[in-house]
Amino acid sequence: MKKKNHQIFSEYAVNIFSFLSSTFFWIISISTLIAIFLSFTKARNYEGAGASKIGSVFIYILVTTIGMKMDLKLIFENTGLIIIGFIWMTIHAVLMITIAKLIKAPYFFLAIGSQANVGGAASAPIVAASFHPSLATVGVLLAVFGYAVGTMSAILCTILMEIASNSV
Repeated sequence: MKKKNHQIFSEYAVNIFSFLSSTFFWIISISTLIAIFLSFTKARNYEGAGASKIGSVFIYILVTTIGMKMDLKLIFENTGLIIIGFIWMTIHAVLMITIAKLIKAPYFFLAIGSQANVGGAASAPIVAASFHPSLATVGVLLAVFGYAVGTMSAILCTILMEIASNSV
């Protein structure tokens, strides 16, 4: 039996409200907006005071914290997800290499862009700094831009998937 339009709309409203009331969503969104705002102020001039070294320490702490929450024993419980992940990463690699060749981008942009898409702000600056320390900011910019665009795109995709699943 098909649902009426007002029932579907009320379900969307509840789902969107529950997402927007998530503490994690607001922590990420507000900290991203503050960082973008500060990049337009004199705070960007603190590089000489060692801001990137302190930032690198916090990035390593973030990566370590994420890793500590992982349970490696769960990998063997659902091997189908590992296969899906392998297929997903293969498609990602093919797309990234194809686009990099089409636009003739240097390979460090390929590596940093890929890590910004997959690992985000936690690991893109680390990959960028491995090429040259001054490229860490490129990694941060790509990851923050990815977060800003990706968060809104994810919300839109969620809404579109709900519409598609309810109209079938």
